[in-house]
Amino acid sequence: MPPKQRPQGSGSKSKSRSRQRTDRASLDRRLLYVGGAVGAVIIAAVLGWLLLGGGTEDAEAKARTALESAGCTLRVMPAVRKSDHSVPNPDLTSKAWNTDPPTSGPHFEETLIFGAYEEPVQLARVVHNLEHGGVFIAYGKDVPGTTVDQLRSFYDDHQNGTILAPYPKLGNQIALGAWLDPGLESASSDRGSGVLAKCPEFDQSAFAAFLDAFQFKGPERTPPDALAPGN
Repeated sequence: MPPKQRPQGSGSKSKSRSRQRTDRASLDRRLLYVGGAVGAVIIAAVLGWLLLGGGTEDAEAKARTALESAGCTLRVMPAVRKSDHSVPNPDLTSKAWNTDPPTSGPHFEETLIFGAYEEPVQLARVVHNLEHGGVFIAYGKDVPGTTVDQLRSFYDDHQNGTILAPYPKLGNQIALGAWLDPGLESASSDRGSGVLAKCPEFDQSAFAAFLDAFQFKGPERTPPDALAPGN
């Protein structure tokens, strides 16, 4: 009996199905790689948005709530000028400043060294620190010593970009100040915003919320490591 013949074309069909399965698996792998790459780009974009201040409005809302709960007031004023080194002597003040202590405007050409001080500091230098993204914590002459100790302990945990110093005019109040970049959505003018909180006492949560919302977001933003104590 002659041998059975293989049906014509069956081998080519089998090879075709095999190639289709291979091509489909290759396509699935490519889609998986593309999807992973797109996901990584999206995650990087979101992280970059947050690091560059994209979440500022939410952080500001949390800060405002925390400060109000602590009995503090919060003022956000249009910045006086984006950049101006027109104060010729660091011991001088400027009539252009629109908050007290000042949170934006003309200032001395050199910054104050970041740190904790026991004597009043030169405000014309401090404004320059705020321009770089620093914040100040100032306390009046009638703030109790125990509270000053709490402020120093808080400072020790938030040294980069922070100035702690007495400001006798505040009396029994504590003030926190910052200068915000005009590029932020929450900025109150094309020159940015000066932010000033005044509090009747120290509140850990409220002060931490202020720094989280407003620190390192100045018009001439500087990396936090460059704002370490001694710089």
